[in-house]
Amino acid sequence: MHILLNKSIHRSAVTLRQIEYFIETVTTGQVSKAALRCNVSQSSLTIALRNLEAALDATLFVRHSKGVRLTERGERFLRHAMRINDDLGQAIADMNAQPDEVRGTVRMGVTETFSAYLVPALSVSVARRYPNLVLEIIEADRATIEHMLLTSELEVALVLVSNLTMREGISCETLLRSPRHLWTEPGHPLQRAERVTLQDVALEPYVLLDMDEHVATVSKYWGKHGLTPMERFRSTSIEAVRSLVALGQGVTILSDFVYRPWSLEGSRIARRALRDEVPTMDVGAAWAQHTRLSAGAETLLRYLRLTLQANEDAP
Repeated sequence: MHILLNKSIHRSAVTLRQIEYFIETVTTGQVSKAALRCNVSQSSLTIALRNLEAALDATLFVRHSKGVRLTERGERFLRHAMRINDDLGQAIADMNAQPDEVRGTVRMGVTETFSAYLVPALSVSVARRYPNLVLEIIEADRATIEHMLLTSELEVALVLVSNLTMREGISCETLLRSPRHLWTEPGHPLQRAERVTLQDVALEPYVLLDMDEHVATVSKYWGKHGLTPMERFRSTSIEAVRSLVALGQGVTILSDFVYRPWSLEGSRIARRALRDEVPTMDVGAAWAQHTRLSAGAETLLRYLRLTLQANEDAP
């Protein structure tokens, strides 16, 4: 599959494979690591990137001793590449989900993480795919959602599986495991370090997200290493955290599920892996064990599996 940039000029077409390699190289910061993640040889990935630069007539990367970093034009192209990749994932999920005659109403609970990052697109796509299915979405904290599931006020819920407490009465299914990475401004020294540990991060001003019981999660995995982040800012707003990181006011560790390469101001955010083990953010569906799910709820669960699998497969 090819995307033709301009039929009036004689340049090579840009392929989706090249876009995949480009995003992986940006994510890892090294051609060798990107090649491993893409399961190709380093020379093949290098040639693909050179062909991409030739097709765009632009230098996308600057090479240095420890890897690569984006040029200004590379950062501009990244915004388009991410959009193309996201659109492709949504298209695959949409084509795999077959419409049927399911009808009725499903009441689904969500915590605030999903309200911001999944609900808008999900509500629209479900309405298009299943026009006879009414999806009522209720945002609440985790404890309230558990109670509403047990009292049949909700049929299903999207939750962070690790946060559930009433496991005796609630069944759950993990739909997505989202890795957590370090977020910094692009020029931060930790992006150029050979390896980064939690001990290294502990020496940096830290921007802490206080949403959806995230503070408790941070305390658990930092505590296992006998460390505490040097908190400089704490906010219930993911956009505030994103902006502070992008403007060089601190670093943070958050999941790929909530990652976006740009802040509201248009400043870029870079991410990289940590050497220490950090738990994934596990997104899942939950429902009361004593409740038999309706046909509408079963259909919604199948669609969620497809949608979140596309999200998990995206780089």
